[in-house]
Amino acid sequence: MVKRIFVTATNTDIGKTYTTKLLLKEFASRGIRVGVIKLIETGVDKKAFDGEELLTCIKELNHKFENLHVEDIVPITYKLPAAPFVASNNTRLDLKKIDSAVEKLEKLCELLIIEGAGGLYVPIDEEYMMIDMITYLQAIALLVTHCSLGCINDTLLSKKALDDKNIIHVVAFNCKKNDESFASVSEPYFIQTGFEVLKVNENIDTICDVLYNN
Repeated sequence: MVKRIFVTATNTDIGKTYTTKLLLKEFASRGIRVGVIKLIETGVDKKAFDGEELLTCIKELNHKFENLHVEDIVPITYKLPAAPFVASNNTRLDLKKIDSAVEKLEKLCELLIIEGAGGLYVPIDEEYMMIDMITYLQAIALLVTHCSLGCINDTLLSKKALDDKNIIHVVAFNCKKNDESFASVSEPYFIQTGFEVLKVNENIDTICDVLYNN
């Protein structure tokens, strides 16, 4: 089976798509044929913006994706920018559509990066939360967290959710330009408690090493 990495986050707008593109580029630089899929994108009126970004990126890295369209890598879209449960009016998740899209893309790559929507406990329908898709797809998870005030709580809660479901995962901090306080306000806790601080911008090579070897 193609190796699967599921990119999730502590919340929405944390940097999943940004991180996914960095992962794609780093793995591709190692000679690995990469692929990408964003299972569900909401807030799609005429254009799936995250999907288009990912499609542009993957076409530059894997020529086998050259003739694909955004619908191929974003199989499910909804117009309302809300949790899939709400955006779909609680439509039952079409797992066959997910399976079919994954199967098609995995014929073109040897490592598939799967991007989730929102955080781990974003509801998809009455049965599935986003975290359940990680287990369903038998993937290893990359939890992207933020570096602003509150990241200790958000990171530990999301990590506990993954631990409770026995999901193998790596945590990566996406520090943005306005996160200067991280070093003095939040990072000391992680360092003093032995929590490895891997930063998306600085440690993408190490992050990829750990993901690939798990």
